[in-house]
Amino acid sequence: MAEWSWVAYTVLEVLIAVACCLGNVLVMCAVCFGIRDSLREPTFCFLVSLALADLLVGVAAVPLAVLLDGWVSVTPGMCLLLSCVVLVLTQASVLSLLAISMDRYLRLHMPLRYKALTTKKRTWMVLSLCWTLSCLLGFTPLFGWNNYSPQASDSTNTSFTASVSPPCTFLSVISLPFMVYFNFLGCVMAPLLIMTLLYALIFWSLQGRLKESCPQAQASLLREKRLACSLALVLILFAGCWIPLHLMNCLLLVNGPQAVKQGTMYTGILLSHFNSAVNPVVYAYRIPKIRRAYSQIWRRFLVNINCCRGDKQAQRSRAGSRANRTETSAEGGKTLS
Repeated sequence: MAEWSWVAYTVLEVLIAVACCLGNVLVMCAVCFGIRDSLREPTFCFLVSLALADLLVGVAAVPLAVLLDGWVSVTPGMCLLLSCVVLVLTQASVLSLLAISMDRYLRLHMPLRYKALTTKKRTWMVLSLCWTLSCLLGFTPLFGWNNYSPQASDSTNTSFTASVSPPCTFLSVISLPFMVYFNFLGCVMAPLLIMTLLYALIFWSLQGRLKESCPQAQASLLREKRLACSLALVLILFAGCWIPLHLMNCLLLVNGPQAVKQGTMYTGILLSHFNSAVNPVVYAYRIPKIRRAYSQIWRRFLVNINCCRGDKQAQRSRAGSRANRTETSAEGGKTLS
């Protein structure tokens, strides 16, 4: 890959990382502090979980993606551990999306039992289960399904006393069969198919109820439909941003390294990371409660900035008045003398 292309890739990764951090911190603040009793609603709790996973993409996954491209030399075991972190965050996003879709399905099809089923305790249990499963599934390569052979590494270290660790790359330690058969088909595609079915049932049920309901009930159903559309859009964006990279892994597995050009692979990586940066924008445009919370946060931020400026100007004016009084008293003393 040409040097200018690598520079462009790195700059874009940095911009995406900054957008991930700023946008998802804003989402978490908006939900936790800007929406009253939001954490009592399971959907918003799962949205915070998704925002946390997207935030960690900017904090950890993007820097690791740059480093795990042959720019650092660490032991193969450490390289494997760092590579698994990226898998954990991807899985956390998938399971958070799955929890959101299941919550909307239960809310629509079991309205009378919904509050009894989705208590605060159960919501936190589901969140804990999502992140625990994400760690177990993401760290699966540590348990043996990888390209790292400790025995070969030990024999190399005994043969060469001054051996230097090879550059760390993602595919040098993560097995392509694992990425295709386990991660893509089992951990990504299977949940995506379940979510697609759930949203299809949700929209089909909403469409039927809108035709049969009275005008008073239609307003509530329309709000439910709008929220379902927004969350389905988040799901579509996730699939559109991540599936191309997984399809490239499939091509690499079937046809070898020459099947995908390096520049194309970098484009797929950028697209997958871009998904974590675009979600806060979707929330802002599609979910009214979060949009209003965004506005409140920005207003408070601007008010605080204006207050700080006002305080500085007041301090300057007080300092200027003191200087004027000092000069006046000094001139008066000279006149008397």
